[in-house]
Amino acid sequence: MPSMLDAVVVGAGPNGLTAAVELARRGFSVAVFEARGTIGGGARTEELTLPGFRHDPCSAAHPLGVNSPAFRALPLERYGLEWLHAELPMAHPFLDGTAAVLSRSVAETAASFGPRDAGTYRRLVEPFLSRWDTLARDFMSLPLTSLPRDPLTLARFGLAGLPPSTWLMRRFHDERAKALFAGLVAHVIAPLGGPATGAVGLIFALAAHARGWPVARGGSQSISDALAAYLEDLGGSIHTDYEVKRLDDLPPARAYIFDTSPTALARIAGLGRYCDGYRYGAGVFKVDYALDGPVPWTAKEARVAGTVQVGADQAEIGTALRAASREGRAPDTPFLITVQPGVADPTRAPEGKQVFWAYGHVPNGWRGDLTDALERQLERFAPGFRDRVLARATAGPPELAARNANYVGGDIASGAVSGLQMLLRPRLSLFPYSTPHPAVFICSSATPPGPGVHGMSGHNAAKAVWRRLRQA
Repeated sequence: MPSMLDAVVVGAGPNGLTAAVELARRGFSVAVFEARGTIGGGARTEELTLPGFRHDPCSAAHPLGVNSPAFRALPLERYGLEWLHAELPMAHPFLDGTAAVLSRSVAETAASFGPRDAGTYRRLVEPFLSRWDTLARDFMSLPLTSLPRDPLTLARFGLAGLPPSTWLMRRFHDERAKALFAGLVAHVIAPLGGPATGAVGLIFALAAHARGWPVARGGSQSISDALAAYLEDLGGSIHTDYEVKRLDDLPPARAYIFDTSPTALARIAGLGRYCDGYRYGAGVFKVDYALDGPVPWTAKEARVAGTVQVGADQAEIGTALRAASREGRAPDTPFLITVQPGVADPTRAPEGKQVFWAYGHVPNGWRGDLTDALERQLERFAPGFRDRVLARATAGPPELAARNANYVGGDIASGAVSGLQMLLRPRLSLFPYSTPHPAVFICSSATPPGPGVHGMSGHNAAKAVWRRLRQA
């Protein structure tokens, strides 16, 4: 290691690794330091239940990863990353045994909503889908890390997406479209009536139509491992089991980049009350299952979908989100986001078996047990589910925070995705990756474009760093 590095990255999650790769590609010397014994952050794979069952402790399906401008510009396939697609990206079953679907096909998706809403949905998404790659790059590069390539489309998207999702859902007549769209918004644990929540639902829908909601072959760890292998080929280094408590714990460098929570950054870098106003959102209660066969969904569409949203209707979903986000209680009937990786990737479990992943929303820091409520909800849509369970690994907010320090209070979005903090995080600034310390930057999901395994926060932060390094 040279006596003075160009950049040191704290945290080996997807954003930290992407920031390190972007700098190393440009000839800067880079080292990454990770507190845990393995890399990955929110993109890990572990045997949490039984031998041979490979679970993703956090992110499992990756609509933003496969569509990420940062990942698409890197040769990650050369380092083992392979995206695998289920027959359907996502399904939203109903109690009558039918389902609405989010398909690669706009027509198939629209048809699943019924005749009264099919045309409305097509008119909503088709103008953006033809310009998706440019829109994704412009949207995920905000704020001013680069000028928009298609400002007119971005402005049109803003008109559609900046209002609350409840406004957008008024365009639909029937519950099928409304429930599926409400579920899309809930992926970022945002109350349905919050500003810009319409954009959340649209981004997830457009991502599915453009390239699907795949899983990574072998598990989400494959994403992190590919980034790490590429970084090492570029001359960067990674150091695990290295907890950083203050800047003096790190080697001398011209820039320090933190893939951490804002509060951890402020503590380590000695920035005092810099992030005192940053808000953390609701937590989640997650269960990883080893199953003796596939989930017995009543709706046939759910059996071939990689991701399944579980909520009877828009009202039930909204009630669950309000309980966890605003009322400080666990919902009686939780809305669930579930992933069944084995539908696309049979390597995750022994032959004939399945891994399954489900979580519901709970208040930040909640210490209860949601397992029974979660499984009662699953049984409504997949009768006999409990009979398939071989083993389960549960993780509430305390356990999630212990596994990943960025998930403060079990908030897997690394900060409330609501109000102005939806777009301007971790503070009100056009330069969110910089801090009062001229050599310290932040690149975690607490910065735009926010949560998800897409590396764009790391990519955007790296731009800010290399501009400073070139000026020095």
